[in-house]
Amino acid sequence: MPVVKTVSRAVSQLLQSSGCGCGISIVPVRCIGVSPRQVASDASFHSVSFSESDHPRVLITGGLGQLGVGLAKLLRKRFGKSNVILSDIRKPPDNVFHSGPFIFADILDYKNLREIVVNNRITWLFHYSALLSAVGEANVPLARAVNITGLHNVLDIAAEHNLRLFVPSTIGAFGPTSPRDPTPDLCIQRPRTIYGVSKVHAELMGEYYHYRYGLDFRCLRYPGIISADSQPGGGTTDYAVQIFHDAIKTGKFQCNLKPDTRLPMMYIDDCLKATLEVMEVPAEALSMRTYNISAMSFTPEELAQEVQKHIPELQVTYNVDEVRQAIADNWPMNFDDRNARRDWGWKHDYDLPELVTTMFSFLGSDSRIAQAN
Repeated sequence: MPVVKTVSRAVSQLLQSSGCGCGISIVPVRCIGVSPRQVASDASFHSVSFSESDHPRVLITGGLGQLGVGLAKLLRKRFGKSNVILSDIRKPPDNVFHSGPFIFADILDYKNLREIVVNNRITWLFHYSALLSAVGEANVPLARAVNITGLHNVLDIAAEHNLRLFVPSTIGAFGPTSPRDPTPDLCIQRPRTIYGVSKVHAELMGEYYHYRYGLDFRCLRYPGIISADSQPGGGTTDYAVQIFHDAIKTGKFQCNLKPDTRLPMMYIDDCLKATLEVMEVPAEALSMRTYNISAMSFTPEELAQEVQKHIPELQVTYNVDEVRQAIADNWPMNFDDRNARRDWGWKHDYDLPELVTTMFSFLGSDSRIAQAN
């Protein structure tokens, strides 16, 4: 299978050369999925369903990134360490390996992934494998394989084994013809990046599998996610993480977006909380299968001003990356998430001042950081 081998080699090279952006791990994909007809014919192989009183058995694919590791920690506190399996194709660091179950899971290998679901009696699956915006534009064929073909494999396995499936979407699922301030759940999308196109595809395929096969598909459109636990790399919103590292290390920060570029953002704890909440909501409470979620919206200039309350001598300059700026200019400025707040009580905890204070508390302080009032 030369195409599969080529994709696998490309993924391996990319993993060795750089991160995939925003801490989301890259998992290679198989190029041949199971057809919907096979889903129906394989019904006799379904594992025994858990009752509502039992804890879910969870598998997280692409789990060594920022969101996967954080989600595993949250779910293990909620459901028990042994009920949450983290998986990836990379070797985990010691702290992750010893924090709970970890297995090698290559979604290129459909049969092996299916065996993992059956042997571990998985009932919930979180699919966190994707190439992000800027990285995806640099390698469109690989992004298409990882983001689209990989999704098809996961959808087929989830439908076959009656899983509750979560697939994240993004602000990148919208485009230049979408309303930007605010952006509602349902509107014209038409993104112009392979990342955005693949996420619209994921939303529609998930909804199709829900209505066609009864798959319990759930999806949240994440804003830019900010975390102290990961290094930036590949995402258009990564400047909002880089500024904290540069402020502490050098006292100088060069932003690759224009100072007035407004984008919706969220601290990682709010993101993980929303993900768990939407998975726990009874299906009948959901009026849709894909929701916007939001917390705050700010520009690089506004973020810099808040950071300078802690490090007054921080020097901020702007060297605009045309690729990232063009992407950001097509994205929402504010998310309208009233449906999530109405249907399942979504409420964020972190606004911009709390975000900045929390980031500095996790990253540590040095002699440049002033005491904030």
